[in-house]
Amino acid sequence: MIARQILPLLKARLSERSAVALLGPRQVGKTTLALTVADSMPSSVYLDLESESDLAKLSDPELYLSKHEDDCVILDEIQRKPGLFQTLRGSIDRIRRQKKNGRFLLLGSASLDLLRQSSESLAGRISYIELSPLTLEEVGQKHASALWVRGGFPESFTAKTDAASMSWRRDFIRTYLERDIPQLGPRIPAETLRRFWTMLAHRHGGLHNAATIAQSLGVDGKTVASYLDLFVDLLLVRRLEPWHQNVGKRLVKSPKIYFRDTGLLHCLLGIDTEDDLLGHPVVGASWEGHVIENIIAAMPEGAHCYFYRTSAGAEIDLVMELPKRRRWAVEIKKGLAPTVSKGFHIGCADIKATRQWVIYSGGETYPLDAKTTAISLGKFIRGLRTDET
Repeated sequence: MIARQILPLLKARLSERSAVALLGPRQVGKTTLALTVADSMPSSVYLDLESESDLAKLSDPELYLSKHEDDCVILDEIQRKPGLFQTLRGSIDRIRRQKKNGRFLLLGSASLDLLRQSSESLAGRISYIELSPLTLEEVGQKHASALWVRGGFPESFTAKTDAASMSWRRDFIRTYLERDIPQLGPRIPAETLRRFWTMLAHRHGGLHNAATIAQSLGVDGKTVASYLDLFVDLLLVRRLEPWHQNVGKRLVKSPKIYFRDTGLLHCLLGIDTEDDLLGHPVVGASWEGHVIENIIAAMPEGAHCYFYRTSAGAEIDLVMELPKRRRWAVEIKKGLAPTVSKGFHIGCADIKATRQWVIYSGGETYPLDAKTTAISLGKFIRGLRTDET
């Protein structure tokens, strides 16, 4: 499957910039997307930096790149060869003077390493695009339940059975813990990281409490912070920050933690099917994270999202800061008869929300009160995309 929204964006960026970085976790479809773009270009060359033969071609990167100055060079898993960024800088500067665009497409599975290296060597020379797992917008309402239960990694989502999907996700997690993370540098026992990842699964959608996790793991708070940073940088966990403007209230300052793919969340919790999920205590938090990830994937450039909570009980699941000075408050409910709490209305007044929404499991759009509209996730995203919501 090709990400329908990302494909035109990627083509547009390559037509405007000399270098573009496409970021996303492993197995999310970056290579497929890149090769699809390459097929539409006059000439291109693809190098997988996990391949020893392709790495050998870059033993003298300056010489190799000079022989492909008229090609779009696609470098997959670029974080495997961080020293290459220095050479890329010189090459990009030359082609910028020649006003050539679409010269480099860099694919990376770890934002930490890629962004650090490129920020040191390619500042102002590179544009970043993030590729998320499949979204509801891409798979359609017909497959909404499967997407929520299995997650959006293409091989997990398209597996023939729930059991095959779960098996793929177990292998994915094992590979990350035993091979991919050690290749990035951290020497942390795989079992320790698995325990930490599983603890995050049990706290999905909740406020991050480093002290509690540290006590359970037998480590200090700084170590827990480094573990969380790692999973955030690998684009596997989202750290949703609290809305922070001064409203004269005592605001919650800890971030909320969400798995960016519900399929991985359910795998670590041993949830195999939709029936299992609907009877599990995590169902509400899982749905909330699923909705948030789909919304973030559809947000326009320059938009930002937060949550809002005060010590007095005012709470908003998602605060969206959008262009044109729009500030939307979103409550997320699993069920067909949504209601909103007094705390949501107080929070909306605190932040001066310009629109109030409740995203729920049903398909009908209708007003809950004079200011708040109930709407399905699919319709909300379509409106957000077309700026008609």
